[in-house]
Amino acid sequence: MDFQLKTLSAAQAAAEKADVLIVLVAAGSTTAKDALSALIAEARKAGDLPDKSGKLLALYRPAGIGAPRVVLVSSGDGKPAAVRSAVAAAIGAAKGSNPKRVVIAATQPLDGAALASAVIAVADASYVYGTTKSKAELRTIKQVTFGLSDTAGLREAFDEATATVAGIELAKEWANRPANYCTPTMLAGAAEELAKLPNVKCEVLGPKEVAKLGMGAFSAVAQGSAEPLRFVVLRYHGAPKGQAPVVLVGKGITFDTGGVSLKPAAEMDEMKFDMCGAASVLGVFRALGDIQPPINVIGLVPTCENMNDGRAVKPGDVVTSMSGQTIEVLNTDAEGRLILCDALSYAKRFEPSAVIDIATLTGACVVALGGVRSGLFSSNDELAAALTAAGEQSQDRCWRMPLDDDYAEGLKSNFADVANIAGRAGGAITAAKFLQRFTSDFAWAHLDIAGTAWKSGAAKGASGRPVGLLLNYLLTESRNGARSASDKASKAARKTTGKARAK
Repeated sequence: MDFQLKTLSAAQAAAEKADVLIVLVAAGSTTAKDALSALIAEARKAGDLPDKSGKLLALYRPAGIGAPRVVLVSSGDGKPAAVRSAVAAAIGAAKGSNPKRVVIAATQPLDGAALASAVIAVADASYVYGTTKSKAELRTIKQVTFGLSDTAGLREAFDEATATVAGIELAKEWANRPANYCTPTMLAGAAEELAKLPNVKCEVLGPKEVAKLGMGAFSAVAQGSAEPLRFVVLRYHGAPKGQAPVVLVGKGITFDTGGVSLKPAAEMDEMKFDMCGAASVLGVFRALGDIQPPINVIGLVPTCENMNDGRAVKPGDVVTSMSGQTIEVLNTDAEGRLILCDALSYAKRFEPSAVIDIATLTGACVVALGGVRSGLFSSNDELAAALTAAGEQSQDRCWRMPLDDDYAEGLKSNFADVANIAGRAGGAITAAKFLQRFTSDFAWAHLDIAGTAWKSGAAKGASGRPVGLLLNYLLTESRNGARSASDKASKAARKTTGKARAK
């Protein structure tokens, strides 16, 4: 989609040529006299447009309006959540007429966060997957113009939002693909395509290189599949080389049968979504390539299938991780933590400022938090607070869970340094405790997105989460870093000036 931002008064918005005009109507009354404002006032007076966000009134060829179809939708207090709800409802109502050009106007000023929320809501509400359909009915909307009475200071937020949409939709695309259209090799190929973007580089390691690194846990998961594993290393350099990078580690199980610990047949098709953590990392790099923030970011994607053949790892097998720790594999369906632990060990070489892993790791997290918030686990309070804030600001929310050492008791093994699974109780936490063993050298956080990465049922499909959360965190870090560098430069300049005066 082509997104545009224009300064438009209510009268100018009414005159815009479009297939559909969507008007975000603030709570309360209007005193303006133009045709659009008069239409809103009449709808309010008749009780046809309640103040509650998302309530709407669809009209056909109202007098004085350039667009044949108009959707008036209440945007409540104009805050991001209300605006997102309003835009999603309006696009849902409008897309039935197969519009190509849509204009979205607002009767109240929107801040950067609310505008970004609107942009993302348009994309989400109109998204259609079609890669493996012979006659796909894709989204018809080609251009969306946001017309606001005052656009001053909103360009940066708008551009970041459109880049975020590109990242989210790349994540959705690869997560939605069936496993035969998204093998580890294909996923690595998608990562290599990102190297065409400015300041992005990609390296892909195969089975021999991974074995040479000593990634025995990762290799063990992959050994039951005919598809060879891949280890993807993405680099975005937007800051000086000396600046410590943030490392993102995405779980990339392109299909998960459970291995010898076979999953139930019902809904096993959804295990193509077990690479949503990897997809989110690709999505973040897609957006970074557009935004070009002053920060360094590394993306690590261990990707393979968890399949069953005569070579597959068995319950009771002991494998040696890259860290040298031995692991007793009590359940082959707890494979995500096995590939992640080696990637976390690999992350150490970058001397990172922080490491964040993203994984559809446990059904227990779905039980705990449902599909509303991702689970957040961290050994660093500052990092946890920053990610929580990023989740709130982006409306891609998470919730911090405990990491008490007592939870690790169930991971003890008589035959290895650690077992890969504990009992059912607190399963999301014990999984995080397993990963924590490999993170002592850096600030670390783990996002369990098993409940938020995709939806089931009639709306089955990937959500693109937590691309929004991660980007918000990275952009905030880049701004903080830029401010810190500016402060240091100013301080140095003041010292130099002071010395000159003293002379």
